[in-house]
Amino acid sequence: MPDQTRSRFALLFTAMAIAALAACSRTSVETSGTSKAAAAPGKEVGTVTLKHETLAQSTELPGRTAAPVIAEIRPQVGGILKERLFTEGSQVKAGQVLYQLDPAPLQAAHASAQASVRKAESALATARTVARRNAELVKIDAISRQVFDESQAAEQQAEADLGVARAAEQTARIQLGYTRITSPIAGWAELSTVTPGALVTANQAAALTTVQQLDPIHVHVTQSSRELLRLKRELASGRLQRASDAEARIQLVLEDGSKYPHAGRLTFSGVTVDAGTGSVTLRAVVPNPDKLLMPGMYVRAVLQEGTDATALLVPQQAVTRAPDGSASALVVDAENKVAKRPIQVGRAVGTRWQVLEGLAAGDRVMTEGSQRVKVGEKVKVVDLGAKAANGTPSGPVASAQPDAADAASNTVAR
Repeated sequence: MPDQTRSRFALLFTAMAIAALAACSRTSVETSGTSKAAAAPGKEVGTVTLKHETLAQSTELPGRTAAPVIAEIRPQVGGILKERLFTEGSQVKAGQVLYQLDPAPLQAAHASAQASVRKAESALATARTVARRNAELVKIDAISRQVFDESQAAEQQAEADLGVARAAEQTARIQLGYTRITSPIAGWAELSTVTPGALVTANQAAALTTVQQLDPIHVHVTQSSRELLRLKRELASGRLQRASDAEARIQLVLEDGSKYPHAGRLTFSGVTVDAGTGSVTLRAVVPNPDKLLMPGMYVRAVLQEGTDATALLVPQQAVTRAPDGSASALVVDAENKVAKRPIQVGRAVGTRWQVLEGLAAGDRVMTEGSQRVKVGEKVKVVDLGAKAANGTPSGPVASAQPDAADAASNTVAR
């Protein structure tokens, strides 16, 4: 065989060997990649395992204090204010004299009325004597029947005049008594708007002062009608702590954040829904022996609704809201696959929602990594434990490596 032919065979053999080695290498690489892909775990997500918790439920209602009884002191007769007989800001008793008007003009009017009464009494006595005498004379025809009738009418006229005089005297006595302006209730007196020497008029628009009862004091709180219906149902079912058949106990929180030491009673009677706001004004009665609460103060009324020993709480970041307002959460089932659950949530408790329907104790709810997985996909679960359950961010998933899509996205962004 010529040398040229041998060279060609050698080159052909070498090329075939190289092709075979390349094919083996590609097969090995593809097999290795397939094995690694099959062995690769699912995407890493963080979950919280739900369990029953004991939850003390309460409702906080905004409100303002108000005096239960208010008396605006106004004069009922006109005159010059002679003296103020109370200390501003002090407690006064029912019937205590607060102001004294100059009584001289009304004393004179009362004396004149008394004189009119005595004059009418004298006229009546005379008319009565004449009528009695004429009654005897008419029996023996000593006087005419007309004279007798006139004497009887004069007696009746004198009696009527006496009644008018006595009524005038009583009116004058009442008017004279009005010069002593008294408090109709027991309470605390406000500042006086007038000083001695001022001219006051009967039933004037401006009050001389105001007396308010402060113990107990009322607290007016507002609540939506929807929430009120819920409170009524829970009160009827016995979940609320009752003070009596139609009342529930409340605790006040003052403007500075401190708790008021005395518990009050919240009643539901006599409520009306405001057509403009849809809210209801409720009244609470609160003891105020130390006069710490003053009318007009802003307070918060905390209504204790009892304890729920089987409450389920889920972190707020695990709950997703749809445009129609419905709530849902992603859970990881026993096969480590992602499933979507429609749920119903109640009130917010810190950074968590109270779950009413849709979840049960033992469910693993996804709190982190939900943006990188799809429903039905198998995932790797990292239990975030108590920190995530309380709404505290946890480290393992937050520091997890992004998947290929996330890495590509981050690369493009850079």
